[in-house]
Amino acid sequence: MNILKQLRERSGYSQQELAEKIGVTRQTIIAYEAGRTPSAQSIKKLAQLFGISEGDLLNGRLPKEPSYDVLPAKVQKAAPQMRISIPQENINKFKEVFLYIINKIGAKANVGQTVLYKILYFIDFDYYEKYEEQLIGAKYIKNTFGPTPVDFAKIICKMQNDGDCVEVKSKYFEREQTKYLPRREADISHLSGKELEHINLTIKKYEDWSAKELSAYSHKDVPWLAAEDGGIIDYEAVFYRTPETSVRESTND
Repeated sequence: MNILKQLRERSGYSQQELAEKIGVTRQTIIAYEAGRTPSAQSIKKLAQLFGISEGDLLNGRLPKEPSYDVLPAKVQKAAPQMRISIPQENINKFKEVFLYIINKIGAKANVGQTVLYKILYFIDFDYYEKYEEQLIGAKYIKNTFGPTPVDFAKIICKMQNDGDCVEVKSKYFEREQTKYLPRREADISHLSGKELEHINLTIKKYEDWSAKELSAYSHKDVPWLAAEDGGIIDYEAVFYRTPETSVRESTND
């Protein structure tokens, strides 16, 4: 089952770690990756762990990356039913927040695209939980490896063309990693003092986490859990967070 190896490596798990996650031996994982069909119980656990359907897992279909230009039809239909209206992304604000983050931590060995996705997500959703207002207000969809900002690829491509940042391919623990390095300082005039403080606290909280740790943590967050696969993650779901991911009590407002 080659798809299992791909899913495992993309998630950053060793064979032993994956075995412990689903309650089997490392030898069993080796056998699964060599072509042995997993037990029904293992299939269920693996599908839940990787956020993939059991059918796709059995048929060897990797989940498609979300489109950054056009949202899936089911998401377009679902979006108007949301209780709040998530505003159009404030592109300039997104760019400056992103540049601010990579100026601070982009060069750290663990900080690749996946870590940046999650930090942007927690900046947005934690701020909404604490203050009931948008910071960047970007849209995020439920992807296999955690929340993914819609239009990220398109915005970053434009930033590279404009000379704001550069994309670098590197290796981190023998795995390919996409990094972004700044080519100019961020313009923080786009941010209020409260927003900047929140961004700094979020960066400090997660800057040393690995992609695997942040993905696993985001999978425990109620907004991600409540969303459909490939669907938009609803900001209002933050008010149903469990104590493990809630930041509500940390505000002084």
